[in-house]
Amino acid sequence: MQSTPFIRSRFLIVAALALPAFAFIAGCKSSPATSANTGTGGEIATDDAALAARVKAALSADPGLKPLPVSVATYRGVVQLSGYVDSEVQIQKALAVARGVPGVQSVSNELHLRPH
Repeated sequence: MQSTPFIRSRFLIVAALALPAFAFIAGCKSSPATSANTGTGGEIATDDAALAARVKAALSADPGLKPLPVSVATYRGVVQLSGYVDSEVQIQKALAVARGVPGVQSVSNELHLRPH
């Protein structure tokens, strides 16, 4: 069986290595209040989510686009439409509807025609 001083020295070594790691991780935390107050991080994510919701609502309001499985993703005002549609006309209509939503900087087209 191992002696008590050996176990104690191992414990001290582990503690000495773990303490700086915990201090480093704690220093990397950001608080939601800080990011909201500075206008970065949280607000951008909230704005992107709100923009995506507005684009989805606009696409759903169009009777020709409502039944289509189109996904909407946003990042800093850039909207990405992806999914499968039945015609080139639907692709152009979806792009035009998305561009017409206030706050959209640009639209990335990842819509594809369904194979027949």
